[in-house]
Amino acid sequence: MTHTLLPAFLQAIRTLNDSMPLTKEDLLSEDFLIQKVGELEMYYSPHNEYINKKARIIIVGITPGWSQMKIAYEHFLKGFAAEKAMEVVLRETKIAAGFAGAMRANLMAMLDQCGIPESLHINGSSALFNEDRTLLHTTSVIKYPVFYRAKNYTGHQPGIFQSKLLTEYATKVFAEEIGEIKKNALIIPLGKTAETIIRHLMEANKLAGHTILFGFPHPSGANGHRVRQFEEQKNSLAQTVRKWSDQI
Repeated sequence: MTHTLLPAFLQAIRTLNDSMPLTKEDLLSEDFLIQKVGELEMYYSPHNEYINKKARIIIVGITPGWSQMKIAYEHFLKGFAAEKAMEVVLRETKIAAGFAGAMRANLMAMLDQCGIPESLHINGSSALFNEDRTLLHTTSVIKYPVFYRAKNYTGHQPGIFQSKLLTEYATKVFAEEIGEIKKNALIIPLGKTAETIIRHLMEANKLAGHTILFGFPHPSGANGHRVRQFEEQKNSLAQTVRKWSDQI
């Protein structure tokens, strides 16, 4: 396991009430604050601690949002209360929270059209989140939730390279994480911000041996242009997937 802050926050996690839905008052508190710089805040969340080192597909977002953070804590607490091994708790937390919510359906539809199921010989991209989860690693260029003016950070205000804190996580911590994964996985950055970081790391030779699927739109429902963007890129994306498939 690479960079982890779990030991520093485990005691505070133990004080949370696992019988009630968790709120922003519970989690966006001093107890879980990693660092605050101006109006930018980074908080601890346990769902990006587990690394699937055998993954063939790596899906990369910008940073976990509030909904993922809430799901992660609630699943972590359930596993912890059931006295499961920490490795199991972290893996199950990762599976529960990874790109949870409405965007997952959009994401799977696009992956299907890129030819991912054919390349991996699976029934559909939905299998990556179910019976074939061992093929998938989900993560973010900034592994812990970041908020700007108390709202989910979108990668723009400030830009990642305008913040020393965000740059450290995106270029060092994230690169170390990917370095633990088997060579020639297919890395899929979601949207332009994640893609910019991936390009930066590739040019610095920190992602050697992996294939990058450039041009994949962010699947969030908030991205009103995603359907048009995907249609424009679909042939190019499918071609990259086929080339990668021929190499594995």
